[in-house]
Amino acid sequence: MTATSETPLPLIWVKSSYSNGQGAECVEWAPEHAALTGDVLVRDSKTPHARYLTLTPESFAGLVSLAKAHG
Repeated sequence: MTATSETPLPLIWVKSSYSNGQGAECVEWAPEHAALTGDVLVRDSKTPHARYLTLTPESFAGLVSLAKAHG
């Protein structure tokens, strides 16, 4: 996992379904970027211009499992 703020592709961010539509407390990810590069980008929607995390698909799956278990 790395923190970064630059990518060569325009990013389209999608709110996580685990955010339950809670607006201010959402996790977002860039699925199109993941499909093209294999890197899963994740950010906090409260700070959209801040750095985001770059996860491997395996790390992202772990994050999703954690959200499901502790939602």
